[in-house]
Amino acid sequence: MKKLPALALAALLAVLPGCTVGEKTTADPATGALGLELVPWEGGPEYWKQFAKADAAGWDEPQFFPIVAWYNGVSSQQEVDFDKALGINTYIGMPENFDAAWLDANGMFWIGGAINETFTEQTPSWVGYILDDEVDGRFEPAAGRKHLADIAATVPDGLFKYANFTYMVLENDLPVRDSERYVNDFTDVVSVDKYWYTIPHCSNEPYRDVSLVPIAQPECRTASSYGRTMQALRQRDAEDGKLQPLWQFVENMGGTDSEASFSGNIHPEQLRGAVMNSIIHEARGILYFNQSLAGDCRGSNVFRLAQVTAGYCGKEQVDAARVVNNQIHQLAPVLNTQSLEFQANESIDSMLKVVDGYAYFFTMLAPGAAPGSYRMSLPDGVDGKEVEVLFEERQLRVSDGSWSDNFEHEYSYHIYKVKL
Repeated sequence: MKKLPALALAALLAVLPGCTVGEKTTADPATGALGLELVPWEGGPEYWKQFAKADAAGWDEPQFFPIVAWYNGVSSQQEVDFDKALGINTYIGMPENFDAAWLDANGMFWIGGAINETFTEQTPSWVGYILDDEVDGRFEPAAGRKHLADIAATVPDGLFKYANFTYMVLENDLPVRDSERYVNDFTDVVSVDKYWYTIPHCSNEPYRDVSLVPIAQPECRTASSYGRTMQALRQRDAEDGKLQPLWQFVENMGGTDSEASFSGNIHPEQLRGAVMNSIIHEARGILYFNQSLAGDCRGSNVFRLAQVTAGYCGKEQVDAARVVNNQIHQLAPVLNTQSLEFQANESIDSMLKVVDGYAYFFTMLAPGAAPGSYRMSLPDGVDGKEVEVLFEERQLRVSDGSWSDNFEHEYSYHIYKVKL
């Protein structure tokens, strides 16, 4: 993982050993396994213990990782089963006739308001409340803050507060203080949407980039841009000295609602790469933009269409979501531990976790790195002689404390497991 600038890193040191969740601190960076510096985080599963509904629902368990469908509909057990097989466990946005009992009976969760009488304070599946979506793009800053504050004041006790913003809060056009207040003042969980693979921005001429974490045009329409969104959002989030979970939006088809600006749908392997690059950059949840509003494969519920429509044009994208979602769930007990600062190769973006006697390396090409073979080094204290490549049925040999592997495309990722 790339280190943040010194000022941002100082602000990031919010939840480290000896500090409570959300406590502000200026302590020196703590060290973890292998004597490596710990990546600051919000507290992982422990974070959810402060919210009675999420705590009771098991969000504080190491095996839980939120994967969210943005606007969906469930009206039968077959539909719930399909979504669970996809790796979806949480919903935002449902039709008004939706019955919360479908969620309660299946260990699925709801983030939103009480859309009908089936949602009560006793509804186990109701864990969070979405304040609003893209307020920064629809209001002047002062009015937007008042709008969010007014909604936040109505949220029932025990629910965490979530909001999604546009990429404006991670750009330099909006005054910095307004961006910081949007990200920090109202929420317990925050996300930003920017659909790099399918929005027109990357193809604009002249290309204009005002991102907090710069994104050059040749690298714009790549998985690395989703990771840079996470980096920028963490910088904004860290400015108040407290951290909250950051979630990432990924399109499961397209990210534009205009035929004039439609540039194509996300490819299946791009979808997997966008999700994994977000994870490598410390995303604590994944949300799928589940609508396709332009192009030749439209639909208001991509996941459901893949279930009920023979020969559906988005089937490969939905299958790709299933694969990466279930990889995340299998590795949730690893992902829900604090990362260690380590870079296996300067051309590789990596996240290192050490759990139960094994080191786990999550790796992708860094922005601007060309596809090809790269040699990656082990940190001191990892003595394993073989590298297991998870989900690929491969083993690689360690020689002189390092190993080589090929990254065929910009969206390729490999997850390695090495015995300490």
